[in-house]
Amino acid sequence: MPLITLDAVALAFGHLPLFEAANLQIEAGERIALIGRNGSGKSSLLKVIGGAVPPDQGTVWRAPGVRMARLDQDVPLVGTRTVFDEVADGLGELGALVADYHHAASQVAETPHDSVAHIKALTRLGELQHLLEERDGWSLEQKVELVVSRLDLPADRPVGELSGGWRRRALLGKALVSEPDVLLLDEPTNHLDIDAIQWLEEYLSSFAGALLVVTHDRAFLNALATRIVELDRGTLTSWPGSYPRFLEKKAAALENEARDLARLDKKLAQEEAWLRQGVKARRTRNEGRVKDLIQLRATREAVREVGGNVRLAIDHIETSGKLVFEAKAVGKSFNGRMVIGDFSVRVLRGDRIGLIGPNGSGKSTLLRLLLGEMEPDSGTVRHGARLQVAYFDQQREQLDPEVTVADSVNEGNSTVTINGEPRHIIGYLADFLFPRERALSPVKSLSGGERNRLMLARLFAKPANVLVLDEPTNDLDIETLELLEELIADFDGTVLLVSHDRVFLDRIVTSTLAFEGTGMVTEYVGGWYDYLRQSNRPGSERGARGKPVPGGPPNESDPGRGPSSREKGAPTTSRPPTTDLVKRKLSHKEQRELGTLPSRIAALETEQGQLRKEAA
Repeated sequence: MPLITLDAVALAFGHLPLFEAANLQIEAGERIALIGRNGSGKSSLLKVIGGAVPPDQGTVWRAPGVRMARLDQDVPLVGTRTVFDEVADGLGELGALVADYHHAASQVAETPHDSVAHIKALTRLGELQHLLEERDGWSLEQKVELVVSRLDLPADRPVGELSGGWRRRALLGKALVSEPDVLLLDEPTNHLDIDAIQWLEEYLSSFAGALLVVTHDRAFLNALATRIVELDRGTLTSWPGSYPRFLEKKAAALENEARDLARLDKKLAQEEAWLRQGVKARRTRNEGRVKDLIQLRATREAVREVGGNVRLAIDHIETSGKLVFEAKAVGKSFNGRMVIGDFSVRVLRGDRIGLIGPNGSGKSTLLRLLLGEMEPDSGTVRHGARLQVAYFDQQREQLDPEVTVADSVNEGNSTVTINGEPRHIIGYLADFLFPRERALSPVKSLSGGERNRLMLARLFAKPANVLVLDEPTNDLDIETLELLEELIADFDGTVLLVSHDRVFLDRIVTSTLAFEGTGMVTEYVGGWYDYLRQSNRPGSERGARGKPVPGGPPNESDPGRGPSSREKGAPTTSRPPTTDLVKRKLSHKEQRELGTLPSRIAALETEQGQLRKEAA
């Protein structure tokens, strides 16, 4: 029996329906990927399924008592509650008890061991521990600790102090611990680093309920999906099987659709020519043919053709010198924490280098050091000759929310120059799927995907021989991602790329700088899967032999992965002068337990003394 059934569901915003006559069944244990172009209505469909938005037509049936949890793209989370409290809230009634235990344990660790407050905190901790044992809550408490730790969430910070990306992480954690019958996730991998994405893949693979996820991450999609549901031009189509199988079937379906449309256009043209003859069409015996023509016109008008693709082109300029960047013994620390230590690298013309590592490990910092936007604490950075850099900023700090889309591209000028040819700004923005009315709208009205497309429009309007891209793939649909891959692959300059998209990395980069903790940065030949094979990273064997994704990881003979201009050989390592090994970071729970150990030991010793006296 299905958990959720959609029957002829329709929803429209404005004159164009997002979807109409949509039918869908979600069965227990299914892992469904919902895909489609940006703006096609995927997020709205999730809200209809979850009950947040009523459909204009049709019905949504949910099994009695079915429990659902949903992660939206927007981030409404604010307030003074801590991250741990918010995540634990996903447990329902037991969430408050788990949160109280967490705070009591923190208080035990923070108060002086011989103080009255410490004794009270220990007593409260024991009471809460007893309540958890009575209600079998230990497994739930451990689940919250696990999710908080693996998503690297700041457990004790108020959610109101966090950025939008970190708030989405907290909401993701809340959805995961709730153990619903149906889990609805809208772009869950955005703002996660690769380690967190891989952990999420494993977590969801063992999830017992039904999963419906919107994602543009092709490796994530390929690892999880047992069925693809596509929202295309208002129509919902189910494609059983894996993502590679979907690509094959979809290509064949588009070919058939194109042939059918060509036949329809040909017949319509013939009938229109016949009607223009005039007299024959007014005879009684031909009235039926006229009615058929009217029906043909209506059929053709109802056809919603495949939307246009983003048309990308980089304005080329003279080549740079052979040396692009050279860093020697560069170090950078923040608040006493070493982010980059004793790092040296030479970036040569034509190199395509990927930067990978956990969030906050220093990838964006290294880009800014190389570009000269930040001074190193030690060491030197040298720039080559004739550099023209186009920089895609992860935080979109270059966008003024109050100006129009058109004015933000070329500082108010009505034309842009692309490869020596002037173009009107409205026509140029149409290449990035911004119609005239959208081009004249303020930046603050854009969605996340539209802002990324606008950043790309700004980026490619400038002549460049060096591309620096910091997380350019967030919020982009799969078609735009693939076009961006092709453009960068054909770019004859130098590319520095930070990305958590494993397929994107493998299709573009020829070498990888891995941030491995305590300031250590190691260079590996190849992309993500090459890095897995070469490193001794835990789980690398599993990752290297994971499911293949169409087009990635490429093999050694793939002609699309041009040779790197850097010297091939064993991985090179830049590391802090005093550290050779990376110690495993303690989880939040382990840190808290470590802090409570002295108190627990003291309490046990006191109890042991009492028992000895009683036994004497």
